[in-house]
Amino acid sequence: MAKPPTIRVAPSAARTIATAGGGRSNMLMWMQGLLCGGLVALLPPTALLLGALLGPALLALCLDGQPGKPVARGVLLCSLAACVTPVRVLWGAGQTMAASVALASNPNTLGTAWSAAAAGWLLAELIPLGVRMVLETLSLAQAARLRTVRAALAAEWGLDGAGEPPSPPG
Repeated sequence: MAKPPTIRVAPSAARTIATAGGGRSNMLMWMQGLLCGGLVALLPPTALLLGALLGPALLALCLDGQPGKPVARGVLLCSLAACVTPVRVLWGAGQTMAASVALASNPNTLGTAWSAAAAGWLLAELIPLGVRMVLETLSLAQAARLRTVRAALAAEWGLDGAGEPPSPPG
C-alpha cells in the first residue's frame, strides 16, 4: 500500500498555521473581557458582588493549565449556582452599592459561594478517580468471567488450561 503524500510546509508558514488555531481562543477571550467590562460599566453593584463571590472561580481559571480547563469549569459552575440567590436579592433590593457590599461581606453568603467552589474543585478532582475505579473493577470482573468460560470450554473440548490440545499418551 502506498504512503499518502506528505506536504512540506515552510517554517514561517508553520508558525502562521499554529497561531491561526489560537484565533478562536483569542476571540473568545476578547469577548469575555468585553462582557466583563460592560458588566462593570453598566452594573457596578452586581459586578462587585459577583467579583467577591466568584473569587475562587476566577483564581481557578488563572491557575488551571489543562486544556479545556476542566477543574476551573467545575469550580465556576458550582460557584455560579451559589451566586443566583444573592444576585436575585441584590436586584430585589434595587441594585445599590450598599446592598452589594452588605451581601458581599455577609459571612453566610460568602461562605456558601466559596464552599460551592470548593465542592466543585473536589468533584472535579474525585470524579475521574471514581470513574477509573469503577472501570477497573468492571474490567477485572469481566476478565474473571472470561477466564471461567475459557476454563469450561477447555474442559469441554479436552484441552489443557493453556488452550493447547493434550499431548498424546505414550
